Amino acid sequence: MNKAQLVEAIADKLGGRQQAADAVDAVLDAIVRAVVAGDRVSVTGFGSFEKVDRPARYARNPQTGERVRVKKTSVPRFRAGQGFKDLVSGSKKLPKGGEVSVKKAPKGSLSGGKATTKAAAKKATAKKTTAKKATTAATAKKAAAKKTTTAKKTTAAAKKTTAKKTTTAKKTTAAAKKTVAKKAAPAKKATTAATAKKAAAKKAPAKKATATKATTRKTTARKTTAKKTAAKK
Repeated sequence: MNKAQLVEAIADKLGGRQQAADAVDAVLDAIVRAVVAGDRVSVTGFGSFEKVDRPARYARNPQTGERVRVKKTSVPRFRAGQGFKDLVSGSKKLPKGGEVSVKKAPKGSLSGGKATTKAAAKKATAKKTTAKKATTAATAKKAAAKKTTTAKKTTAAAKKTTAKKTTTAKKTTAAAKKTVAKKAAPAKKATTAATAKKAAAKKAPAKKATATKATTRKTTARKTTAKKTAAKK
């Protein structure tokens, strides 16, 4: 039975060929999309569709017998349910009229607990996207706050360092001025003392010369007086 025959088989039950074709297409599309997305589509009593990953392996070309490496791939797999197996094996009889009795699927069993419809998939994707955006925004805010705090700390540290350097420079300048002043004071005192000594030395010979002249004059005067007295006698 192909797809067209399947549509014809269920057309009377769905009210027309077009409605049957739409129903078959919708069911197959939902199954294919779910399996491609990695979900498992399970219909209780009928079977399950799932995606299986095959690792890379070596195989042989049936025509040449050459060993060929096959890349890693994914394939769809269908596993028949127990009810379907029992009907095929003959352990259960297929009813002559009406539909094959299949147990009612429990809630959430169509996808093995995962959403298989487009709306559910979109909702799940939207939730994940929103969560990622919220996480990214929170991370960005934390990073910005950390950067601001680090910049403030760095600025404060730079200001403190500059203030310390300025204070140290001022202290060094003041100490240098004091040292220069101390050195200049003894030099000035020494110069003044030397000048005073030289002046005193110059004045002292002058006094001595004056005293010598006075003594000589007195001695000459005495001698002259003595001579005049001796002449009168």
